[in-house]
Amino acid sequence: MKGLAAGIGVVFLSPILIASTGMMLASSADAVQSSGSFSGCLTDIDSDKVAEQVTKILDGASGKDVYVEGLDLPAEQVPNAQTIVAAGLSLDVPKKGQIIALATAMQESRLRNLNYGDRDSLGLFQQRPSQGWGSAQQIRDPVYASEQFYKHLLKVDGWQQMTVTQAAQAVQKSGLPDAYAQWESLATALQSAIAKTFPGAGDDAEGKDTDQDKQLATTGCAPGQDGSGFGRIPEGSVPKGYSIPKDADPKARKAIEWAMHQLGTLYQWGGSCTNAHGPDPMGRCDCSSLMQQAYAHAGITLTRTTYTQVNEGKAVSPAHLKPGDLIFSRGTTARPEHVGMYMGEGLVIEAPRTTKPVRITPIKDWDILAARRVL
Repeated sequence: MKGLAAGIGVVFLSPILIASTGMMLASSADAVQSSGSFSGCLTDIDSDKVAEQVTKILDGASGKDVYVEGLDLPAEQVPNAQTIVAAGLSLDVPKKGQIIALATAMQESRLRNLNYGDRDSLGLFQQRPSQGWGSAQQIRDPVYASEQFYKHLLKVDGWQQMTVTQAAQAVQKSGLPDAYAQWESLATALQSAIAKTFPGAGDDAEGKDTDQDKQLATTGCAPGQDGSGFGRIPEGSVPKGYSIPKDADPKARKAIEWAMHQLGTLYQWGGSCTNAHGPDPMGRCDCSSLMQQAYAHAGITLTRTTYTQVNEGKAVSPAHLKPGDLIFSRGTTARPEHVGMYMGEGLVIEAPRTTKPVRITPIKDWDILAARRVL
């Protein structure tokens, strides 16, 4: 791989590529949709079709007869995507990192090397000279901008276990942190199509991702329903219209039902959750004891703390949650500080924090670091 990366660095990260991309800058001034203006959800992407169209562009097609869903100017955008993938390969970045970079650039600039942006933001990733990303001239070099994105990504602790949108946000610190997810499927298709144009790179890059990475790599646009359809949920209440999904595992159903009986009881740090409605505060629930006791009543033994529960069962993708799955937030992927139980229908039951009661919240309010299936 090192030899391949070096070759790519010579052939594809050359001044010729930089110059050809730079020639496109004039058209970039035409304007780009503002961040967050895209309202579609590109989840039904035909990867073979994308590969066919990408190949046409890379073979020199003008773009007039080329169509890639989500790309308005493929003749400009595909070469920029190629630069991003090539930079990732040259730095030995795994496939998932390349997908994160592509999704980020699609959200930030629509894969266009812009000479303008919010405040002093510039280039493919809308990096800012004032924030230490480099000079304006450097940032508008697509190779430099891509390498800088990867170098920042690789410094993020646990990025390979994060969802694409979480990892992108950790680097970009965007005001629209959830927007990257909408580009994930297209980014995946582009990475696959472009990597195949580098001999041996596609298989090698794929092999770098661990099984856990692949499980947590994708989120789509949202993990099923996001719970927003229930509107404001009064604390301690069950949203009108909610019922445990009929296809829920019987043990998960029992756990959810037991947890729902604790709704409205006050949080108690270190509480055992063995008598949440009783007079002793230490019988009330904290986040992890709620999970432990709910599953105990379903015949499943869990450890006591959030730090250990994150290693229970098996990892699952936040995109494919089932009722009863545990989801983790706050802290870090390896050491999260909060846990809740997915109830289906885009809802989570949790014991949130001191002074707050056991409650149901929409999953859209969760920044999910990990998810585990304990059944």
